[in-house]
Amino acid sequence: MARKGKNNRSIGNWLIDRIARGVIWVLLMLPYRVRVTAMGWLARRIIGPLSGFSRRSRANLAYIWPELEADERRQITREVLDNFGRVVIENYATDEQLSRASSWKVHGPGLDAAEAALAIQRPILFVSGHFGNYQAARAAMNIRGFNLGGLYRPLNNPFLNDHYVKTIEAAGGPAFARGRRGLAGFMRHIKDGGHGALLVDQYYRDGEILDFLGKPAPTAISVGEIALKYDALVVPIYARRMENGLDFDIVLEPPIPHSDPVAMTQALMDSLAQQIQERPGQWLWMHRRWKPERQAEMAAQKGHSQS
Repeated sequence: MARKGKNNRSIGNWLIDRIARGVIWVLLMLPYRVRVTAMGWLARRIIGPLSGFSRRSRANLAYIWPELEADERRQITREVLDNFGRVVIENYATDEQLSRASSWKVHGPGLDAAEAALAIQRPILFVSGHFGNYQAARAAMNIRGFNLGGLYRPLNNPFLNDHYVKTIEAAGGPAFARGRRGLAGFMRHIKDGGHGALLVDQYYRDGEILDFLGKPAPTAISVGEIALKYDALVVPIYARRMENGLDFDIVLEPPIPHSDPVAMTQALMDSLAQQIQERPGQWLWMHRRWKPERQAEMAAQKGHSQS
């Protein structure tokens, strides 16, 4: 029997990977503007509806902003899927991404603080979410003298993951898979004065229940813990897609003051929420961020065990 889970090298996963590789190979033969636009169209019109991403995105929008009309949820979902498709193919064309990154505007109140930390080799944690193109932010900073090592969650399909990891590494800086070994490597990288890139908008079953866009969201507080342990500067960073659909505005918000891990993580969640409210079509709304049914189940189990 084929094993299920993240190491499932089943025939089904192999076929999905073959199709994905074929689509990526064809698109990479096209001019940059054409391929990025085409992949956005494919995600919006084909991948989203077939995968269930469209339905999940609309459901999450209804959960967070129930006041939105159905037409508004559909429009935001189309923007989300278009951005998702563009991100995928952009990250597989790293040389061109790095070339374009040299002309992107990198700015914001966190930039001076980051450059000061770089000068004295102080560790830096650049924190973002599944917003805009998070790898574009890494690329923009790495070509400017930083060395952002990425802590990533391996894909459930191991065949896809094999080449997905290569796109992370190609943007510069090391890549560390979430897990005991990867986290240990990431911690060493930070301890030695390195720079890390982390995303804070992933569901973490055993995490602290924090507020995210007005709803409770189980969240890992490891950013705050690592920052306090190694005196790392914590800088929210976002690569916001520009109107031409191809380039990014890289903004570094003010560093998060050191306090306690929960408060620091909540500040990061509030920062990301503000970006999403301003540009809802650039966040990955099909992401299983809240899992309200799972939270209700866990609350019921906790109540039962205490009775």
